[in-house]
Amino acid sequence: MNNDALKLENQICFKVYAAAREITKMYRSLLEDLNVTYPQYLVLLVLWEQELLTVKALGEKLYLDSGTLTPMLKRMETNGLIHRNRSQQDERSVMVSLTEEGKKLQEKAACIPQELIETIHIDKEELKMLHTSLGKILMGIQEEE
Repeated sequence: MNNDALKLENQICFKVYAAAREITKMYRSLLEDLNVTYPQYLVLLVLWEQELLTVKALGEKLYLDSGTLTPMLKRMETNGLIHRNRSQQDERSVMVSLTEEGKKLQEKAACIPQELIETIHIDKEELKMLHTSLGKILMGIQEEE
């Protein structure tokens, strides 16, 4: 019986998992100056694009449930990066927006994507293909849910 399908090096899930862990580790040093964690950086990225979102919409964009997102948002609020307020239209919804301090971090973070690309030694075409492939995988998974 040939078990090549069960070899670790043949598992796409392992390569995605291992690459994600290593990239997250690289981000740690890049984010030191911002004094934010990688998940907090992702929240900032979304809020730099859209200044006001519900916690629910933010969770959908980041693939995070409210049990994971809420404590992180509380820490970010304590650190002066975001505001959380109940929606005027729907009291059940909590709106998230950036503080001035959170907005200022965008300029400091502008170099991070390029620094990461230079660190992982991948050319722009390979990066574009990887981005497209991972997008297709995520869409396929969402369709199954």
